[in-house]
Amino acid sequence: MDTSNMLTLPGIYCNSKVDYSRWKTREIQIGDIPMGGDNPIRIQSMTTVDTMDTMGSVEQTIRMVEAGCEYVRITAPSIKEAQNLANIKSELRRRGYKVPLVADIHFTPNAAEVAARIVEKVRVNPGNYADKKKFDQLSYTDAEYKRELERIYQKFTPLVNICKENGTAMRIGTNHGSLSDRIMSHYGDTPEGMVESAMEFIRMCEDLNFYNLCISMKSSNPQVMVKAYRLLVEKMVSENMNYPLHLGVTEAGDGEDGRVKSAVGIGTLLEDGLGDTVRVSLTEEPEREAPVAIALVNRYSKRKANIESQPKQEIVQLSPETPHIPYASQEVNTFIGGSLVPRIVVDISKENLKDAQILSKVGYRYDILLDKYHMGEQSVDFVYLADNLPSFTMPANLKQVYNYNTWSKLTDQTNIHPLFTLDEFVKSDNKDKVLNMVKICNSDLLTSLFESLQLDKTVVFIVETDYLHGMADQRQFFRNLQEIGIDNPVIIKRSYLEEDFSGPIGDFMNPEEPISKIQLYASTDLGALLIDGLGSGIWIDSPATALENIASLSFGILQATRSRISKTEYISCPSCGRTLFDLQETTQMIRSRTNHLKGLKIGIMGCIVNGPGEMADADYGYVGAGPDKVTLYRGQQIVKKNVSSAHALDELIKIIQDDGLWIEEIQQD
Repeated sequence: MDTSNMLTLPGIYCNSKVDYSRWKTREIQIGDIPMGGDNPIRIQSMTTVDTMDTMGSVEQTIRMVEAGCEYVRITAPSIKEAQNLANIKSELRRRGYKVPLVADIHFTPNAAEVAARIVEKVRVNPGNYADKKKFDQLSYTDAEYKRELERIYQKFTPLVNICKENGTAMRIGTNHGSLSDRIMSHYGDTPEGMVESAMEFIRMCEDLNFYNLCISMKSSNPQVMVKAYRLLVEKMVSENMNYPLHLGVTEAGDGEDGRVKSAVGIGTLLEDGLGDTVRVSLTEEPEREAPVAIALVNRYSKRKANIESQPKQEIVQLSPETPHIPYASQEVNTFIGGSLVPRIVVDISKENLKDAQILSKVGYRYDILLDKYHMGEQSVDFVYLADNLPSFTMPANLKQVYNYNTWSKLTDQTNIHPLFTLDEFVKSDNKDKVLNMVKICNSDLLTSLFESLQLDKTVVFIVETDYLHGMADQRQFFRNLQEIGIDNPVIIKRSYLEEDFSGPIGDFMNPEEPISKIQLYASTDLGALLIDGLGSGIWIDSPATALENIASLSFGILQATRSRISKTEYISCPSCGRTLFDLQETTQMIRSRTNHLKGLKIGIMGCIVNGPGEMADADYGYVGAGPDKVTLYRGQQIVKKNVSSAHALDELIKIIQDDGLWIEEIQQD
């Protein structure tokens, strides 16, 4: 996979490369709930009710607080909404709720100045606050660039002064899709541009002696998001800054896809010890976002406590000074490693191996009449059977893996490969001529057994870990292999006990779709490595999780890390008070007719304010333009304006068809 232009691995700021601890930020005050410093990682979300609906906003805010939100953000796109924040706040206080409110500001400095006198925090986007964003590729001379900054400084100063006078905090929230034309002219639509966009505003605040700031770098693409936050922290460190970080993957979508994408981005940074507040953006009711964020965050508070209470686990570092670079492996059997997409291993050893239909759970549908299998885009690559033999014939293109002792007794070993312990592999003279899997962990690299290992081009490592901070241990394993000069493919394996994640998250999950913590844990543990170009495959070992859910999750993690595309991707906003149609219903409608278009990215945005910018990564866009009106985009170019919502999906499909990217869905009976 070619991710060379996207990668940035942990740098000097990242004190969690070998052990978990948080990057120490300055404490800022947001109402009665401070953020940063030694405070817990805070949970927040955003209302979806029209801000002018005072009682609706109050009731939804209360539901969010009861779900676990410590801050609640409310949109204030114009002065009238900003003024109504006073009524919302008054009613909440009358009912005994003191939750700090955050005003979300878009293009209107006057609205920000009103809101900053009312609420505890304002969020401004440097890409459109007093700056120009018309999606024009403009050219700025150095003198013109400087004059624009001076103009923005003058427009921004009144808001900063109001925040200082009223004790109001500020979030400088950069968004990948809404960089100004000025930033775009110098940096393009890049993480570097995102960072500089924020740094300009931070420097203005510091020049005005205002420091009650937190910062965010949001994108719908977890790779872009992770890179931007890491670059931001390195930039802040170089300028003696340590402002707290608000983490979030914007427009993540709904269901499993939304949770996986959020966990890949947010979890990767939490693993790095970064993050002081989290907002998970799902195309669902906002009270369903908080339990997901809580489950992500709680893992690290528990990890810190466990690490402090148990004997220290020293992660093996063969050369601590070696910089991280993507792990370039050789290709084995023209099937795994090299530039090939990451492969998926699933354990079917505990399934009913007398019934060929069980393979439908991992993407191989058996047609009993024709006695053949049908594959799909989400058919796994390897199945592990341990010591159990199936009583049916396996698909010819599905590779089977058995424990070494069982494999060695098979007479027909076509498409069948052994799994060795390190000891077995070193001592055995009977090896597969095609592909040998060898279980290993980072600490094995210091053993005499590993020193006696005779590697060849058939070996694929299965790296495991039992460390509390397991991702760091496995990440260091790749670094150590590079130091030794080994380039065999590595499949990342993580095992989850039932007590680690059993049950749905919180009381607000849909009982018809219980979401297990394994979605979040595996997405973080595996996604944090894949997003950095580490790993030629993944293996999720979770005996308490249904086989079909493990397969779906595995493909979802690869999709979210952009390392293997197997389905349509939806960049769907979480709705807010500006939304002009039912986002959840519309998203499901669009998904039902387009989810077979592998590799396409479709943005579904509730309004015209942020929609075009926030779906910057999309191939096509469906954006609310007014009551019953939708504007359709190709990339960021408008194709059709003000289409009736009754016909908008048909028109979108026609645009895709005209571009030659539509394929007819294959119906399977």
